[in-house]
Amino acid sequence: MRRAIAYLLVFLCTAPLAAQSSAAVTLVKAAHLLDPRTGKVLSPAAVLIEGNKIKEVGTPERLQADAPPGVKTLDLGGTTLLPGLIDGHTHLFLNIIVPPQAEIERHFDGLFAPGMLLAVVESPSKRALLGAQMAREDLESGITTVRNLGHSGIDGDTQLRDAINGGRATGPRMLASGRKLIAQGAYVHDLNPALSNAIFNQEFLLVEGSEGARQAVRANLSAGADVIKVTVAEDISVAELTAVVTEAHRQHLKVAVHAGDVVSIQTAIDAGADSIEHGNEVTDEQLSQMSKRGIFLDLTPTFYKDGFLKFIDGVIVLSADDRARLVASGIARTKKYDALVQRVLKSGVKFATGSDMCWFYPGKTRGEASVATFVNLGSAGMPPLDVIRAVTTNAAEMLGWQDRIGALEPGKFADLIAVEGDPLADITELERIKFVMKDGQVVRNDLGARD
Repeated sequence: MRRAIAYLLVFLCTAPLAAQSSAAVTLVKAAHLLDPRTGKVLSPAAVLIEGNKIKEVGTPERLQADAPPGVKTLDLGGTTLLPGLIDGHTHLFLNIIVPPQAEIERHFDGLFAPGMLLAVVESPSKRALLGAQMAREDLESGITTVRNLGHSGIDGDTQLRDAINGGRATGPRMLASGRKLIAQGAYVHDLNPALSNAIFNQEFLLVEGSEGARQAVRANLSAGADVIKVTVAEDISVAELTAVVTEAHRQHLKVAVHAGDVVSIQTAIDAGADSIEHGNEVTDEQLSQMSKRGIFLDLTPTFYKDGFLKFIDGVIVLSADDRARLVASGIARTKKYDALVQRVLKSGVKFATGSDMCWFYPGKTRGEASVATFVNLGSAGMPPLDVIRAVTTNAAEMLGWQDRIGALEPGKFADLIAVEGDPLADITELERIKFVMKDGQVVRNDLGARD
């Protein structure tokens, strides 16, 4: 019996070591590797991967010498390696087609609400399959992590996250927010009273007083949420939002606040939000306050320039007057956003970016549409390195996952992408990703790289 127990103890002690030593080892080689944190480029470069983690980064010659016998080598030729991209603000369970102008004008929030309501009333199974498709398309375009901020039904995003983590679905790493916290009437008005509560409760949790705010956070926590999303206008008080933040932080969850105008942005600042989503009307004084408090600004240049027209073309026919009006509003919006980007860069505030993608983009997959949104920051005057940081190192810190993702460093997950050109010279290279790896597994390889 003593001998049997001794053998068992030896087995239990050595089994983890055996499992660790049997983990697959891969050496990825390329002409260059960009470190977003420092802006330095290593040439030539290699990444040694053991299992799903990066073990070492260095020159191919040195890492080849450190690699164990039988290592699998992927030679990506003259490409540049970068960390996998992070979408800090997305909606995988929506794919809204922009309605005609006459239909928009018939409804409260007519651009967004009709498409959202159609998603809510459809079968949860159908919606779940849409979310899985959007997730796969994101990953194939180099987005290896997303933060899904609402509009996924009661548990769509938490269940998709778990399916991806369990290998039952293909997609990026996910932080799931569960249902969005809002004030009554924030998104929809004039619903059929016989159905309104059932519809509303599928998509939202109400913030009604400080205690109601705390209960809403707890409801999302019980559904497995990783982050709390709140939409704030003048309908939610500082006291109510402070209760949300306090309860979320007590449960070790961050709070992302949708805030576009000056008043709602100030409410989010005063309540101690972790990130302010959109923030298009933020003042210089508010940027200074955010910088001092470490609050992230999550930029979402979804409709930058002619972005709105791109969602419409190929879907609906515009009159000449409507097209002219949209072009004019796009020019004005672009000028304003260009100024915002420069003020953000000057302020020193922490910033990241998200696609806010919930729209059907004719001719593009969800991933292609999302990456095109990131690239809009470059068109708005942000230097390429800062754009890359906004979707890698900065975004990782905003999510609280800087110890796991966002950089090609030892100990982090083996999430990496490769482009053929120089992304520091042309940020649109992100739209032409040729190689994607997540968790040490090749997701996409257009290079024919082989051992």
